[in-house]
Amino acid sequence: MSRDALEQNQIPIYFVAVIAAAIGGLIAPAATQSLNALVTPTIAVLMYAMFLQIPFLDFRESLSNKRFMSALLIANFVLIPLLVWALTRGLAEHPAVLIGALLVLLTPCIDYVVVFTHIGRGDSRAILAATPILLLLQLVLLPVYLAFMLGEQSQVVISIAPFAEAFLALIVVPLLLAVATAALAKRSRIVGRWNTVWAWMPVPAMAAVLIAVVGSQISPVVRDIDQLLPVIPVIPVYIGFMLLAPVVGALASKAYKLPASTARAVTFSTATRNSLVVLPLALALPEEIRGLAAAAVITQTLVELVGELVYIRAVPILIWRKKSR
Repeated sequence: MSRDALEQNQIPIYFVAVIAAAIGGLIAPAATQSLNALVTPTIAVLMYAMFLQIPFLDFRESLSNKRFMSALLIANFVLIPLLVWALTRGLAEHPAVLIGALLVLLTPCIDYVVVFTHIGRGDSRAILAATPILLLLQLVLLPVYLAFMLGEQSQVVISIAPFAEAFLALIVVPLLLAVATAALAKRSRIVGRWNTVWAWMPVPAMAAVLIAVVGSQISPVVRDIDQLLPVIPVIPVYIGFMLLAPVVGALASKAYKLPASTARAVTFSTATRNSLVVLPLALALPEEIRGLAAAAVITQTLVELVGELVYIRAVPILIWRKKSR
């Protein structure tokens, strides 16, 4: 199987991973509990693998298409937060679920959105070039959004120390290692080959994370299913986001008169969220809300994967075929 084939078949791979992990966790709960110790390492590996694919050293390319970048940033960091704020008002009575939903819905995807954009006939190179800015802006703005949307609950819900530790260990360190690797790859053939091998890793690493998380958690979830009932109200929120977010991207693209391919890229970006980047942050929350927040993040991932199957067929049809001038 080629790398392109692997990436284009990642949704079935993820579903198989989730189903296999769930079955294994239910049949042999004692054995799969050991997977819990692998959650953090597998997420760290995934972060490194994903960050290696981001052209952090090519910021000039990211900024070259000003209309595209303007539409992309306005849609993701102004319009989408307004949409998320409106959609999540009904979750105020469930702070753990609310923070999980906010973590995932406020952060645009930086990894498999490139593949979905390509399959959906969008400009995948443009969205790939924009990923460094998308990542850096969401890391800066996420605490601001959370403080505003959680209000007084933000001080109670977020414990700074474990949150900061997870952010440092699972995002900052892999990010710095990836940037250093990319810089060295231009000078060393060995590091260049290392990069080539790791280019295959995001999909297997993501499947490994899903296996570790689902396999270790499915048995406690089934056992304590009554305690996870508060997650149910977030599902309509995710469905509403799945339906409305592409409209936000299309409208922003229309306002900036983008051609079809880049308009589709903006649309995919607004509709696709950064679930596996924020999952470690959810898992670093205080113990009393960690489970529900992580469940809310994972639930969004499952809803989104179904949505992407619709997007890759609907977006090329609904986003104008003729090139805007």
